[in-house]
Amino acid sequence: MRRTRKRSTLANRAIAASAALILGGGGLIAANVYASAGEGWSGWSGSQQQQPLNAGQQMSTIDCPEVANGLSQVPDQARAEVDRELAAMDSQITEAYQRFADQKEQIEQDPAFAQNAILNPLKDKRVAAIGRIVIAIDRIAQRPSGLESLAPCSLRADDANQVKDQNGDFGQNGGDQNGDGQNGDGQNGDGQDQGQGDQGQDQGQGDQGQGQGQGQGQAGNGPVASDFVDIQNVQPNVRNPRKLSGASRGSFVTDCGRNENGKFNPDNVIVAPGVSNGAHHMHDYVGNQANDAFASDDDLANGRTTCRNQGDKSTYFWPVLRLQNGQNENDANADGGGKDQNVGEILTPSQVTMNFVGSPVSRVTAMPKFLRIITGDAKAFTNGDANANASWSCTGFEDRQLKDKYPICPQGSQVVRTFKFQSCWDGQNTDSANHRTHVAFADGNGRCPNGFQAIPQLVQRIVYDVPQGTVFAVDSFPEQLHKPITDHGDFINVFNNRLMQQMVNCINGGRRCA
Repeated sequence: MRRTRKRSTLANRAIAASAALILGGGGLIAANVYASAGEGWSGWSGSQQQQPLNAGQQMSTIDCPEVANGLSQVPDQARAEVDRELAAMDSQITEAYQRFADQKEQIEQDPAFAQNAILNPLKDKRVAAIGRIVIAIDRIAQRPSGLESLAPCSLRADDANQVKDQNGDFGQNGGDQNGDGQNGDGQNGDGQDQGQGDQGQDQGQGDQGQGQGQGQGQAGNGPVASDFVDIQNVQPNVRNPRKLSGASRGSFVTDCGRNENGKFNPDNVIVAPGVSNGAHHMHDYVGNQANDAFASDDDLANGRTTCRNQGDKSTYFWPVLRLQNGQNENDANADGGGKDQNVGEILTPSQVTMNFVGSPVSRVTAMPKFLRIITGDAKAFTNGDANANASWSCTGFEDRQLKDKYPICPQGSQVVRTFKFQSCWDGQNTDSANHRTHVAFADGNGRCPNGFQAIPQLVQRIVYDVPQGTVFAVDSFPEQLHKPITDHGDFINVFNNRLMQQMVNCINGGRRCA
């Protein structure tokens, strides 16, 4: 994607309104603010529990239940129609969020306006879509029940200042802390919210406290100052399960580049096949170059690959990371980009490592061709962190993993995103209704759930050379406010059978192969 390098009027205002995040360690990072004193939300407050909207209360986003989570099974014959309806519901939320953002002042003054003009029409559209989903499934299998209760949405405030699960166990969802692919425990360390007391100072406007309330990139759509933490104030929090005698100790590395050729699109062929802009945010792609919303398994099998070993035509994709530096990309007026409130310069990773590793307790079996795995939750800000799985850190500090904060790295250290994919497979399905239940994470000791078998675990480590003092954010659905907890990765296995068997033999044999 070519950089246009043109600044909009809004971006110029952002540069003039840069907020300073003053860290306890003496470091200084400029938080880009895509808002002037009269733009954006100031003084966000709120809790995990939805509060009634009162006059003057400042809400930050639209919170809708995830209908896909209410679908335990979807017949194959109905899946395409169901996926289209679910994608349409995402578009409905995006449109409603845009109206909400455009009319925020009126909503603050008149809570009934939000209910009548935004939430009730959105509910009506969701009821209709749910009805079509029910009919599509009912034609073939047992009629799902209870989905109608998932139609209503609400407004909620940003709870970024309230650190959830600060000492909670991140379990097997942690990152690859040392780049060796071993299961990690990425719980948020004690002290991860330290050093933020002065982060709200807006030196650009000389107004103490402006930065916290209005210090938002992405055109007032996030992130905010409290989404960041100095990695040096985070305590080490990594634990690895002990390997037993039957462990598969090998690893297999595939090199597919860093998306140097700039393959981007806002589709998601796993979640929203056949739907353009199904993700409402831009993805980086490495590996298979045929991947878009309309790619079939045959298309992927016949597609070109950027992987050094041409036997790996798998597709690997994740939300792009953007610098909040006032620079526009050429998607500034496009779906997935500016139209979905994803703005800023897309940063190409300095390093991408994709490592397949074994189980600490058993041998692994081959992944089936076209197995689809999503790790993390693109809607974790509103859904909660049950499926959140990405972790954030800095080079030199990867014994400290963050789940719901972006790291501020010291001079000479680079930002690291890590995805540890599910390592257990149900032995039957390459996908499932919610794209999750056919695979699972091993428990804290490395064991798969009953009925599941260990497969090679994909560990992605993506490194970025973020310029010192520049705020960054991942692309997201607009209503997710670019929160770090919404980070996620996608994988479709398109290894040929011969190379997959080589991978399995390598891992089970305790060798390191590439």
